[in-house]
Amino acid sequence: MDTGSIISRRALLAGLLVAGNTRGGLAQSTARRRPSVRPFRIAIPQRTLDRILARVKSTRWPDRLEAAGWEYGVNWDYMRELVSYWTRTFDWRQAERELNRFPQFVADVEGYEIHFYHVRGRGSQVLPLVLTHGWPGSVVEFQQAIGPLTDPAAFGGSASDAFDVVIPSLPGFGFSSKPRDKPIGPNTIARLWHTLMTGVLGYSRFGAQGGDWGSPVTVQLARAFPHDVLGIHLNWARPRPAPPAEQSPEERAFLRSSSAFLSTGGDYASEHRNKPQTVGFALHDNPVGTAAWIVEKLKDWSDSGDRLDTAFTKDQVLTNVMWYLVTDTPATSVWIYRGATEDQADGGPNSARGKVSVPTGFAAFPKEPFGAPPRDMLAREFNLVHYSTMPRGGHFACFEQPQLFVDDVRAFFRPLRT
Repeated sequence: MDTGSIISRRALLAGLLVAGNTRGGLAQSTARRRPSVRPFRIAIPQRTLDRILARVKSTRWPDRLEAAGWEYGVNWDYMRELVSYWTRTFDWRQAERELNRFPQFVADVEGYEIHFYHVRGRGSQVLPLVLTHGWPGSVVEFQQAIGPLTDPAAFGGSASDAFDVVIPSLPGFGFSSKPRDKPIGPNTIARLWHTLMTGVLGYSRFGAQGGDWGSPVTVQLARAFPHDVLGIHLNWARPRPAPPAEQSPEERAFLRSSSAFLSTGGDYASEHRNKPQTVGFALHDNPVGTAAWIVEKLKDWSDSGDRLDTAFTKDQVLTNVMWYLVTDTPATSVWIYRGATEDQADGGPNSARGKVSVPTGFAAFPKEPFGAPPRDMLAREFNLVHYSTMPRGGHFACFEQPQLFVDDVRAFFRPLRT
């Protein structure tokens, strides 16, 4: 990388802070009332895009194993197709325009610069809702749900189901600042989200939703701040098992499914958790390597059948991959795995435990690689009031099935609005 293309994190953020779009002027007025919130619009320097594309074009390809499927990891032929599309067809500027359709902001939250979407709802009983992504996802996952959640009447729904939607980028991901020298995990992030929602945006009570790492963040919000969190909706969870003698047949089946997945598909998490700096060197300046690391998970964890294109278009895949690359976060995004371990070990006020008293909803998607925990297992750990079995979809619930996701979120929060 030439020195002219190296941009400090703060300089990158400063260079990208320009007036964001607003919807009805409401989000902009919030920013004016709270001076720590600054409008944000994505505008990646062309030299950054040129550097990434040059690295993609100069990729030295590994030898190909003779395999038609994905049994050896990421499919070699798919990666060839993806890179060809990347270099000849994919248009980041178009993706950027799509990502800039809704108002974005950056706020100083306890010393972290947190990037987030904040889109005001249009309806009679608007409910604040924070949506949290995981790895290897991003705020890109939620783009198709923002309109239906904030303006349901415009999408064939009822205005009484409207939400004020807040979608932050996790620290170390996207345009949020990176943890300083050591990882942080879901417990600390939950505290930051609470400060963002109550101290920065001024909401007294709000709902929360999460899958992947967004799930433990959301659960910790409910545990640590039960008086401020109206309800939580999850599409992924790993509740603690009962003693073997007390396990139902459904719980035993779920535990077998989870164990089988982890035995063949969990190696990446061990590397992220135990040696994040090492894998960081492999990913940081390797666009195709980063894409392969992400694509394998998109394929294995989704309801994609024989071809990833049945779940995600190449534009969706590359927009999500580029979100990491243009922000220099492939390496720092994996820190959260180690941060989760260190969060739990500190034993401090961020480590609230015990049964979640806040009303909880769960959406069970059939191709979740861990399997879906049964009702009785979730009910031991949560105040479970809503459980939906979905007809299709996998780990990336909103990214794969935005309409099913929106419908279930609406259904869960509807009785809590009163």
